[in-house]
Amino acid sequence: MPKSFKNYPLIIICLLIALMLLPNLETIQVTIMEARNFITAREMILDDNWLLTTMNGEARYEKPPLPTWLTALSGLIFGVNSIFGMRLPAIIMIMVLAIYSFRLSKTLLKSRAHSMINTLVLITSFYVIGITIEAPWDIFTHGFMMVAIYHLFSFFKSKNTRWNHVFIAALGIGCSLLSKGPVSFYALLLPFLLAYGFSFKYKNIKSKVLPIFTILILGILIGGWWYFYVRLEDPETFAAITSKETGNWTSYNVRPFYYYWSFFTQSGLWTIPAFISLLFPYLKRRVIHYKAYKFTFLWTIFAVILLSIIPEKKSRYLMPVLIPLAFNIGFYIEYLIRKFKTLTDKRETIPVYFNFGLIALIGLAAPAVLYFLFMDQLSGSMLLYMMFSVVVFTIGLAILFQLIKKNIRNVFLLSALFFGALFLFGLPLFKTFTSDNFKPISKLLEINKQQNIKVYAFNYVSPETIWQYGEKIPQIKVDNTTYNFPIESEFGVLANGISPEDQAILFEKYTIKKVATYDLNESEPDSKQYKDRLINNYYYFKEK
Repeated sequence: MPKSFKNYPLIIICLLIALMLLPNLETIQVTIMEARNFITAREMILDDNWLLTTMNGEARYEKPPLPTWLTALSGLIFGVNSIFGMRLPAIIMIMVLAIYSFRLSKTLLKSRAHSMINTLVLITSFYVIGITIEAPWDIFTHGFMMVAIYHLFSFFKSKNTRWNHVFIAALGIGCSLLSKGPVSFYALLLPFLLAYGFSFKYKNIKSKVLPIFTILILGILIGGWWYFYVRLEDPETFAAITSKETGNWTSYNVRPFYYYWSFFTQSGLWTIPAFISLLFPYLKRRVIHYKAYKFTFLWTIFAVILLSIIPEKKSRYLMPVLIPLAFNIGFYIEYLIRKFKTLTDKRETIPVYFNFGLIALIGLAAPAVLYFLFMDQLSGSMLLYMMFSVVVFTIGLAILFQLIKKNIRNVFLLSALFFGALFLFGLPLFKTFTSDNFKPISKLLEINKQQNIKVYAFNYVSPETIWQYGEKIPQIKVDNTTYNFPIESEFGVLANGISPEDQAILFEKYTIKKVATYDLNESEPDSKQYKDRLINNYYYFKEK
């Protein structure tokens, strides 16, 4: 590893994450999960709903509030409608996750270089980054739990009880519970505890009973007080939401037991090394730290098994598995760095040449492929295209050159650099491929304020639309039979669709004029990514 990596590992890790993600933090469109959370954070600030949280003015107790508080605090600094400000806390939590993964790895392996390999694998695993956009609250619950796990590991390993580990572990568990309930407790902490027991045994456990109870009690108090408060203040709504959420575990997105068993592909760049790292009989004799490898292997497998037991399954639920899997991959990469130049067995060398050769080929071919496929779209952004092309082509060429020299350390570092370059230089370029149909709603609020027009929703209006509009959009139709007509005689209405039956009722009371259509889809209508729910017609209603 370069000297700077060895001397200032945590600073380097944070700088790499910042350089990779912060410059283009506003580039990707806000997703549905982000929109829900950002709206809740905005209403915390504007409506002072810091405890009884709301989304579009309605109770939203599905998610506990710690990540929303942190997001709202960032919104106070950068502005309530700032995408950069709203996303920044999630990026900071990636840094927290990376820092404590490094610290756990260093405690486990006693090697800064090996720990840096593990951490670089983690922060360049695709879904670790992708989760901050698809389901941003997950990075908070798992990041805080990783803090707890590091201190629990240190607590279990020490002969004497060090109470700083006890209190910080309790705080980490509590903050994790206050971020997304027991999700990380089940998916990350429980498999860690099982793997630790099978690998290292719980030594001197009798002398640690009191500290363990302290961790549990403090963790539950820190993580559970909000649930208790909401249960007292709004019991009916809380009970209804809780019943719906728990019901989803067994009736919503139900998948077969084996659904998660392609989990290693979510590491993206490291898919082939991830698969090989799970070949326990092969790798156990090749790693330096057998017991540590056994621990991370079991941690990974237990996490997948526990998640597979739950009937409800979604790809994003696998994100915590990528944390121990990164450690696992690190063992394989470290072995290749040590031994690849002397390997002669083609069964060992061919997967390496294939994996990193493919990365190099993508870098070399990407400029030409992009140009021929998207020639017309690139005409207005040639500077961005040239920057992207030069960077990925150069890195691809360097990977190929180092692979021929069998210098796997440099191949690994260049591959991680390639991943970062895709985010830093690729995102601004792909943003230029926006569909001609794209028509944002972000300017409508300003226009309506000038004309003193309030906007309402009829039936479904997507969270992305509400977030982009900039304030609450109250519903006119409360349920299938109840209408809550506005007191204003003139107002605007956003609707994804109005049935003939509803039209008949509305036309009796109002004259209606269609003003515009807003389409938040950045992809083309014939694309699989195109979503009808992101289209809304805007009407002007006037009472007869």
